[in-house]
Amino acid sequence: MTTHKTPGNWQRFAAKAFFAASATIASCGLFPPQHAAAEDARAKAALMAADSITKEELKELVDVLADDTFEGREAGSRGGQAAGNYLVQRFTELKLQPAGDKGTFYQGFRVSNRNILGMMEGSDEKLKNEVVILGAHYDHVGYGRPGNSYGPFGLIHNGADDNASGVAGLLEVAEGLNLLPERPKRSILFALWDAEEAGLIGSRYWLSTPTLDLSRVKLKINTDMIGRLRNDKLEVYGSRTAPGLRRLVSEQNQHVGLNIDFTWKMKEDSDHWPFYARSIPTLMFHTGLHDNYHRPSDDTHLLNVEGIREVSRLMTLTLIELANADAAAPFREMSKRESPDVQVQKEQPVRLGPPRFGVSWRIVKDSLAAITAITPASPAAQAGLKVGDQLVSFNGQPVSEEPAMRLQLLAAAGECVFEVKRAGEEMPLAIKVTPAGQPIRVGITWREDDGEPGVMLLTQVVPGSAAEAGGLKLRDRIYSLNGQSFASGNDFSTLLATSEAPLNFLVERTGKLQTVKVEPLPAGRTLQAQ
Repeated sequence: MTTHKTPGNWQRFAAKAFFAASATIASCGLFPPQHAAAEDARAKAALMAADSITKEELKELVDVLADDTFEGREAGSRGGQAAGNYLVQRFTELKLQPAGDKGTFYQGFRVSNRNILGMMEGSDEKLKNEVVILGAHYDHVGYGRPGNSYGPFGLIHNGADDNASGVAGLLEVAEGLNLLPERPKRSILFALWDAEEAGLIGSRYWLSTPTLDLSRVKLKINTDMIGRLRNDKLEVYGSRTAPGLRRLVSEQNQHVGLNIDFTWKMKEDSDHWPFYARSIPTLMFHTGLHDNYHRPSDDTHLLNVEGIREVSRLMTLTLIELANADAAAPFREMSKRESPDVQVQKEQPVRLGPPRFGVSWRIVKDSLAAITAITPASPAAQAGLKVGDQLVSFNGQPVSEEPAMRLQLLAAAGECVFEVKRAGEEMPLAIKVTPAGQPIRVGITWREDDGEPGVMLLTQVVPGSAAEAGGLKLRDRIYSLNGQSFASGNDFSTLLATSEAPLNFLVERTGKLQTVKVEPLPAGRTLQAQ
């Protein structure tokens, strides 16, 4: 990854994930049985390709690339040239087609720099004219000097993580794809960029002097520094550059299980940037910087090779999905105006409304609760409830355990009756209270996002609600409800208001899919806030 610090919809392709969810898709009638069977076979083949990636082969590759023999692989140097020769040999063994200049794997520039380009032609007569690129830079900073190293200078900087790890992952992905019974529909260009450390020069040069028509390129995946996976956390850049990319990656991640940070930052620090600047959808996989970054100590013994394997498996599944998709989505120009600050704004939780009743209590014994607080000017205060009242029943029902009582208060509609015992009163009092706002049956609010069509982002989970009790969380992304998808917030609202309990939400949280079961009170009228 370069030290250059200048700051700077892939549409839903199927109704469901085509991997483990294939049987569910078929049962819902979204695909004919023959199509579902074909999708299932393709899914199994994709998993086989991903699972063919081994720690042993990855370690062998990074050991070679990060060996002193290549003298830090500086672009244009003797070591950089030798590393390029080795990588061309690997491309040849992988049976990739030369995609550089004059029928070779090389694209030369700046006298002695060379990009290395190999093509895997697609299997579909029409879609093979479209291209997905998987790229990684293979150069590093040689012996290190002021401007490209944090020192000490003059020693070989092997760049085991930066970026022998990404190159090894790319080679293993290509090898896995060779095991597929049928190649992906789109063509795949495997690109090893030179002179990335000098300012992304190799990828910029290719875009200014492409070896194929740029209109054919539908998306670029970049892999840079994937060798230091910690706490299973992977950063994925670019999920905003085309609609649906976050969902697509998350659905493939169900077979890997990484904790994914779909960051909105886009920096001019690796080879995803020139494609992004050209309005080409892009993703980048990255496991983060560390203290050995651009130092001689970035060596192979510090790598998490199992982590490289897991990231490479996810890249394999993602690449196959993209290359087989029925259609490619255009670049989202809005992504150029988005940033982590914009992300904070868009994911900002909505403010809680006023309390429906404004009463707090604690259970003192079975079927009896003590009112401990009354919110000033609330419906409870205006109706005459007082701190110290002992609540006997609510709407004729004895007081039950606290969670159930909270659900009843949130979901209550119209005039309600609190039966209370009050000090100084011989008989219980029946105090009528009309709650504020709409009944809250489930306890969530949500927001739509054109970067994630057909997904609802939770912006509020009401404390004490069925949603909170079931385990829904702020910023969860809801994909389906009781197996049914939705196109808009209105569709989701209608589905939520009319579905019977239990409610099974398929949600994505940090790139992982899970089903959250919520058991609200019986469905009532259509609600504005669910």
